[in-house]
Amino acid sequence: MDLGVISVRYARALLKGALAEKQEDKLYKDMQILLQSYIEVPELRITIDNPMLPTDKKQAVLEAACGKDVTSLTKRFIALVLKEDRETALQFMAASYITLYRKHKNITRGKLITASAVSQNTVDKMKQMVEDRTQGSVEFNTKIDNELIGGFILEYDDYRMDASVKSKLRGILSELKK
Repeated sequence: MDLGVISVRYARALLKGALAEKQEDKLYKDMQILLQSYIEVPELRITIDNPMLPTDKKQAVLEAACGKDVTSLTKRFIALVLKEDRETALQFMAASYITLYRKHKNITRGKLITASAVSQNTVDKMKQMVEDRTQGSVEFNTKIDNELIGGFILEYDDYRMDASVKSKLRGILSELKK
């Protein structure tokens, strides 16, 4: 069976269970931490995929990878995944849960890239603008990129507004080459 299909099925079931127990928000945090652990510590995948490592040790490692205050639902989910020998798909299950949760809660991810640091007030205004357009909440990240020279780039969903000096200069240069 396809890894993506398996991951989404487990993630859907997990979201359904989390909603029933009203733990979806805490579980969202657990899955974000778990996914970040997989990204930051490549050895985690190797350790969990090792068939010689006993299940109870895998359970302990995965619970630790979920951070402090792991929910009982997260613990039960990890135990189920290990029991069904699906631990190779756990990273994808976490990513699928995050995606499904965001869709369920109407959460958009946005990013503001600026040439220099901006005030929190400016960030809040940009975030509010995105929330008004998407009619949902926004998880907003900011990043500083000195190469922009000035201005900003705003990204969310499939929308990208490039109001940077760098892109304007690039446009002028391409016009001059014609």
